[in-house]
Amino acid sequence: MTSWRRRLAPLPLLLVALLLPGTGAFADATAPAPDPAPVPSASADAPLPDAFADAPAPMAPADAPAPGAVEPLVPGVAGAGRPEYPMDTPDQALPPLQPGAEVPVPAPEHEVDESVEYLPRSALAASCTASTGPYQRQVERLLKLRVDGKQSAADCRAVRAFQTRERIRPANGYAGPVTWARAELLAARRSLDPGRRCPVKKYAVACVDLDRQLMWVRKDKKITFPVVNVRTGRPGYATRTGWHSVYWRHKDHWSSIYDTPMPYSQFFSGGQAFHAVYGQLATPAGSRGCVNLSYRDAGKLWDVLRKGDRVYIWGKRPGG
Repeated sequence: MTSWRRRLAPLPLLLVALLLPGTGAFADATAPAPDPAPVPSASADAPLPDAFADAPAPMAPADAPAPGAVEPLVPGVAGAGRPEYPMDTPDQALPPLQPGAEVPVPAPEHEVDESVEYLPRSALAASCTASTGPYQRQVERLLKLRVDGKQSAADCRAVRAFQTRERIRPANGYAGPVTWARAELLAARRSLDPGRRCPVKKYAVACVDLDRQLMWVRKDKKITFPVVNVRTGRPGYATRTGWHSVYWRHKDHWSSIYDTPMPYSQFFSGGQAFHAVYGQLATPAGSRGCVNLSYRDAGKLWDVLRKGDRVYIWGKRPGG
């Protein structure tokens, strides 16, 4: 049998079927299944975003981006490199046929450091940057600062103190995705569902809050899976809201389109699934529709949900 390392060799990924209306990975669950033998397109794998490239040295002033250009994000700590595997892997609309002898999905080779913040290169060496981060407004609200979406010196000191306390690196006051995710999780542990959006039912309901990028599972008044951070669909690949059901589970799942591992996959809506990712979870980019969890959390969720369990999703991912 081909080893999992050979299976990770780069292959053409995009299928002609994805370009046709009503077909492909993001068709509704009621749409017809994709052609069992689609013809690959000439497109190659899309490159990982700049945020996941190996961390370069800080840019010299002469290399600063041109006025109006978007400055790429890099790991705020030198040596925090790219993830081991692609971050998200959308699958076809219906569960793929699996070979008789399956290849186990590899476990991560090391634990991901979720405390490294991504930020513009120009802010890498700053002790307290005056830059306004992409989650400035959300962090201001969570830290009970004046909510205006503008970084002030007082804001910077408060955010930096929070980062220091939570061991987020670098602690320089930049309100990035890691800082926001941690603040949102801590607030939810104090007040899980202040808007009472998660339905209370006699049966298990996996609740996904897109606004806060959080999920948990409850059965009646009991929380059977505690709140955790998740990453959901980016613009153009929104995670579908409303009621769904877990219709197919595959612990050692490989994407039939991307030939890439999707550990602990639990599909709930036409190719969208809960599944683990190997790299950092709190990143600027969202998934392609799936609800991504850390490897550890996805493994725990696998032991909680069962086929037929209900899923309820609401809200909208910030920036999506």
